[in-house]
Amino acid sequence: MESSQTIRARLQAARNIQQKRFSGNGSSDIICNADMRVGEIRQFCKLQDEGQSLMRAAMTQLNLSARAYHRILKLSRTIADLAGSEEIQSAHLAEALQYRPKIMMG
Repeated sequence: MESSQTIRARLQAARNIQQKRFSGNGSSDIICNADMRVGEIRQFCKLQDEGQSLMRAAMTQLNLSARAYHRILKLSRTIADLAGSEEIQSAHLAEALQYRPKIMMG
C-alpha cells in the first residue's frame, strides 16, 4: 500500500505533466485533462492499435455515447499521467472503462 506522501507526489507529478501539456497549447482556459474539449482530446488522447480495438469493442458492447467516449478518453489520459506514461496504454483504458457508472436495469 502506498503512503500518503507517495500518493501526493504522484498526484503532483501528474498535475505538472498536465500543466506542461496545456501551457504550450495556447489554451489558457485548460488547466487539466478534465477541461479538455474534443480538439484537445483528439490531440492528447491518441490510442495505439490495441487501445483502439478495445475502445471499439467497448463502444459496441456498452453502447457508449460520444460524451461517454470522451469522458473515458480523458480519464484514460489521467490514469496514464499518474502512471508516468506518455501514451495511453490498453491497461489505462481498461481501468477507465471499469470506473464507468453502472446503469441499473429493471
